[in-house]
Amino acid sequence: MRRLRAQLAAVIVVSIALPVTPALAGESAGCTDTSVPLTVEEQRLDDPVPKEILERSGFGAVASDFTRALCRADSFREARRTAERQGQRLWQRAVERAQGRGQADGDLSRADDRPLYWARLGMTAALRQWKPGFALSDAQRTALGDQLERSSRGQDAIGFPGDEKKDMKRVLVTGFDPFTLDEDIRISNPSGAAALALDGTVVRTKAGPARIETAMFPVRWADFTQGMVERTLRPHLPEVDLFTTVSQGRPGRFDIERHNGAWRGTFPDNDNISASGTVPVSDPATQPQWTATTLPYQDIVSAPTGRFPVKDNTEVVEIPAGENEPVTRPDGPTEGSTAREGGGGDYLSNEIAYRATLLRDRLGLDIPGGHVHTPVLEFGPGNTDPATGKITDPEFLENRRDIVDQVRSIVRVAAGTDSAESRS
Repeated sequence: MRRLRAQLAAVIVVSIALPVTPALAGESAGCTDTSVPLTVEEQRLDDPVPKEILERSGFGAVASDFTRALCRADSFREARRTAERQGQRLWQRAVERAQGRGQADGDLSRADDRPLYWARLGMTAALRQWKPGFALSDAQRTALGDQLERSSRGQDAIGFPGDEKKDMKRVLVTGFDPFTLDEDIRISNPSGAAALALDGTVVRTKAGPARIETAMFPVRWADFTQGMVERTLRPHLPEVDLFTTVSQGRPGRFDIERHNGAWRGTFPDNDNISASGTVPVSDPATQPQWTATTLPYQDIVSAPTGRFPVKDNTEVVEIPAGENEPVTRPDGPTEGSTAREGGGGDYLSNEIAYRATLLRDRLGLDIPGGHVHTPVLEFGPGNTDPATGKITDPEFLENRRDIVDQVRSIVRVAAGTDSAESRS
């Protein structure tokens, strides 16, 4: 919605993609071409804040280790295996760190989602500037990048228990990378922190145990246009009992977004690219203007899930049938209207919800699914200036912990509710 966009608005700096060289060991310099330009998103690695986050989390050597592994690859096949293995290792390391398992170097909180984000960008930058000792086509380099994105985001690691645990519900949750980094490069995304904290965990619900699997998504229009959401979710939606996409939304509150719209706004993504227009999906001739949540929203908003209020958000922005100007509707879309903003606005949070629920409907699935917006993760009162502020503070840690715990509680309530009764 317009208010949501205003609350999250960034000062966008449009920059030319100048080359930035990741930290490389001397032995890898010969297979790196630093004249290759990096993306706007990757360029931010040169800022002191990402460097501090990586060093204080023990993730500072991820990019250089990946570069060395790439330099040893003598074929496209071996390079692809390297991208897959190293990406999976990064995802697993981030999950284990967030869940208090394994070694955690540095003094940064284990629960932080930012080391995964910046380490992955170091890897994609290294891949972009990699100069192999064999012929590599542009299509093959793109395929390597796609593989690295999937594996480092947990998208290819979703796995539920087999038939021996039929009594265990299956829940799929997604999170997002940090965004609006030109406004404050220190930013974290609590939906990403929740994805790391919940992946592979089991929660106890009124209906019995529920296993949660998670995956992370980028804040980039192009990846959604290319079908990343559908490729990731399609194999798993038919086997789950519940799914929810999660993103960061409004200050001080959770929202269960009732309606999702088929429209992209103009707000730039992490590469400072805008892509306004109808959400591009397959078979556009049958594309609806609106999709709806099937999450048990009444049960969720009435349950004591945590310190933040949880709202059943029904407001949308539409162009009514036969009219030309958008209007705000507090109680959802009207018959025949054209979408301009879903309950979650017109950014990528609305789009992932739209795509996921449209996929649910096109697959003919009768399962609970929809979108949860978390509160904005805020720094403490004395740490709000990005020019002078620290990358963490006690209030920041407390806010993140409370938001992640409340996401877990919301999932527990949703998974423990009889979906047929809650949607009647």
